[in-house]
Amino acid sequence: MADIFDKHLSSFARALTETGPRPFSRPLTAIGEGEALVDGVRVVMTACNDYLGLSADPRVTAAAAKAAGEYGTSCSGSRLVCGTLPLHEELEARMAAFLGREAAIVTTTGFQANLALTPLFGRGDLVFSDAANHASLVDAIRLGAAAKRLYAHSDMADLERQLAAADPGTAKIIVTDGLFSMEGDLCRLPELTVLARRHGARLVVDGAHDIGLLGPGGRGVAEHFGLPDAVDLYTGTLSKCFGSVGGVLAGPATVINYLRYTARPVIFTASMPPAALAAALAALDIIEAEPERRMRVLDLAGRLRSGLREFGLSTGGAEGEPEAVTPIVPVHIGDEELCARMWGLLLDEGVFAHAVVAPAVPMGRALIRLSVQATHTDDHLSRILDAFAAAGRRLGLIPGARPLPRQARPADVMSAR
Repeated sequence: MADIFDKHLSSFARALTETGPRPFSRPLTAIGEGEALVDGVRVVMTACNDYLGLSADPRVTAAAAKAAGEYGTSCSGSRLVCGTLPLHEELEARMAAFLGREAAIVTTTGFQANLALTPLFGRGDLVFSDAANHASLVDAIRLGAAAKRLYAHSDMADLERQLAAADPGTAKIIVTDGLFSMEGDLCRLPELTVLARRHGARLVVDGAHDIGLLGPGGRGVAEHFGLPDAVDLYTGTLSKCFGSVGGVLAGPATVINYLRYTARPVIFTASMPPAALAAALAALDIIEAEPERRMRVLDLAGRLRSGLREFGLSTGGAEGEPEAVTPIVPVHIGDEELCARMWGLLLDEGVFAHAVVAPAVPMGRALIRLSVQATHTDDHLSRILDAFAAAGRRLGLIPGARPLPRQARPADVMSAR
């Protein structure tokens, strides 16, 4: 008789968790300022999405502590019942104004902000989704009743063919990440805007990784491209640039009010806690007042990309196209096992990175994902590049370097991880 609990990890995942290096679910002690403690060893943290370095900023932590003292640690109820505080309404008004939209609603997590889109995806509607969209957008579309059309990542010709083939009378919506979380590339917003208007489609952009960072005022990809009115509805998270946790949707008041009373992730979950609300509000103050943080992180990321490319390592970007300067810097490895070994050697060199394998990326396209923070120093940058130089040479990933024979690699160290 079949047992529904009879599930098994893939051989690769099992190897990572049982016999090889352990790049996932590692316990660590974050200490801020671009560093962390791993197994008691201080390392450069490049796997954290705290791009502006605000999660440990004294102004942000003080605001969170004050709110916890005043309101307690939880609202212990949904927004519709007892879970709405003045802080919720203040943050919603501030985020709507920041993004130049009529209204906003905050959710308990960024994942839930995207799931809250589901009521918009009705039976008979069509959703066009970029193949590289975040898992939360994928799940939101799955939960909706609309038909789904997947277009190749940032392939505007593919998207246009599919839009043109759709019934002109069908309600259509295009959904895309603003800044794609694995490769660090930007959506093609200028072209998306033209296609959306030409075919009568609405445009939803998940600004999880770009709101607070890109554009002269930090308002995300729309401001970055000089198209403030291009996006019909924003979603985003407060766990990256805002140093907190939670999500946000911002758009027309009629749409936001509709979602406020129909989206299950809003009405059937405990609301965003007081400390997180206050932390996000304090972070927003800093984002608006200190643009130098955004300039710093993008400057560091550009220099990191250049340094890695000088080693002959691939950091993405289509052939012949300039790479977008974002705080996400991918180093393409390809083979999953080799990627895991690269991760382990980087940690040996004092750099904690993010090993990305399937299903986060297609099988055979594993990469090391680096996240740059405004609190990283020039010394941190040098240490990261030195670590890649050492690890890349050991594995033969840097042209001209001869990889060590397998038996000569530090298997005892790797297996201990």
